[in-house]
Amino acid sequence: MRSTSRMATAVVGAALVLGCVSGPAASDPDADPDADAGRVLVFSKTAGFRHDSIPEGVAALKELGASSGYTVDATENAGAFTPSNLRRYDAVVFLSTTGDVLNGKQQRAFEGYIRQGGGYMGVHAAADTEYDWAFYGGIAGAYFESHPAIQRATVHVEDHAHPATAGLNTAWDRTDEWYNYRSNPRDRAHVLASLDESSYTGGTMEGDHPIAWCQQYQGGRSFYTGGGHTKESFAEPAFRQHLLGGLRWTAGDAQADCRPENGYRPIFDGTAASLADWKQAGPGSFDLNDDGTLTTTGGLGMLWYASKGYGSYSLKLDWKVDGDDNSGVFVGFPPSDDPWSAVDNGYEIQIDATDVPEKTTGSVYGFRSADLAARDRALNPPGEWNTYEIRVVGERLRVWLNGVQINDFTNTDPARSLRDGHVGIQNHGADDQVSFRDIRIKELPAKGSKTSTAPGN
Repeated sequence: MRSTSRMATAVVGAALVLGCVSGPAASDPDADPDADAGRVLVFSKTAGFRHDSIPEGVAALKELGASSGYTVDATENAGAFTPSNLRRYDAVVFLSTTGDVLNGKQQRAFEGYIRQGGGYMGVHAAADTEYDWAFYGGIAGAYFESHPAIQRATVHVEDHAHPATAGLNTAWDRTDEWYNYRSNPRDRAHVLASLDESSYTGGTMEGDHPIAWCQQYQGGRSFYTGGGHTKESFAEPAFRQHLLGGLRWTAGDAQADCRPENGYRPIFDGTAASLADWKQAGPGSFDLNDDGTLTTTGGLGMLWYASKGYGSYSLKLDWKVDGDDNSGVFVGFPPSDDPWSAVDNGYEIQIDATDVPEKTTGSVYGFRSADLAARDRALNPPGEWNTYEIRVVGERLRVWLNGVQINDFTNTDPARSLRDGHVGIQNHGADDQVSFRDIRIKELPAKGSKTSTAPGN
């Protein structure tokens, strides 16, 4: 099995050399492949109910794979689950499997595959599979409980950076068979999309109804989507885009933060109303786009959250560069109408993958370089979304990129302090085009408190 970061690292490396290289967008299911992305096994054995959409699902995954450089093999033979055979694959898709489909030896082979960095992707009835195998229940995230009649419902996209959902509208209306699950995976997995139970009849999860999620699981990657009951699903462009994005992440060819995320409060949610608590400093500014993103325009500027300063917190936001662009996220600065005040009194988490080490993406600009090897493995190329977590507790500042910690810095400058300050996003210059979305924050206990919170939770 190849390294799960091979393709992403190669693309990033080219971007660092050329400054403006971008791979195919995660949201384009018909993009031409720029390389052989790897090999995928689609497994669709059933020992219970059999979905008549399985042939359409297999065909769709083969078509999506061919358009993106994947070799896709399909089988219903559980004998394919041997250590030597599974090593050939970067991802294994359980496509509407049902019941007990693997024996003990085959289960152990799959467990070993995942623990060695393999990828699992579950589609629809994959949650109706292997109820007595605890490892499978964990990697699937939740087991099927029941479903109402096929009907139209609204899917709420919670994560706009993951490649499975990056190209979808916040409200995604579609028809499918909507599963209820025996447990809520939110505390264990990162929820990408959930059902609006008021938009259809038969939901039983009391208003918090995840329908697609991802997680790192025992050394491997896991992505699940509840869609895909109907034949029509696999001809639906948005659902195909959703599948391909999930597959790219599962195979390790796109990066995303799949740690559980709970307790965050949005301070910019894509609406004009949420900008009421922000102020613009300097001549540059940001355009609010129809898709809920902010994009830099004009000259140097700083858009900062004026409603409140923070001392101990986790700040998360999604960002995307168009090419070799420059921007940053500032923390720990006092209120000011001068954008240079943040430079002189706070700290910048840089966005510019082609700059020198102490001034490149993930660095605390001018003070501490990111772990460049970890950064390169975690970084998506221009044109694709990335997620920062910037965690401040006392004078310690840590940075995660797409769920991977890449920096750990402690302020020792008596003229600066991270203990109380504002947060903001930078417009570096007129020629730079950087977009931001979904800025959210969670306040944390101050340093020395007996209460602690794990990163990303």
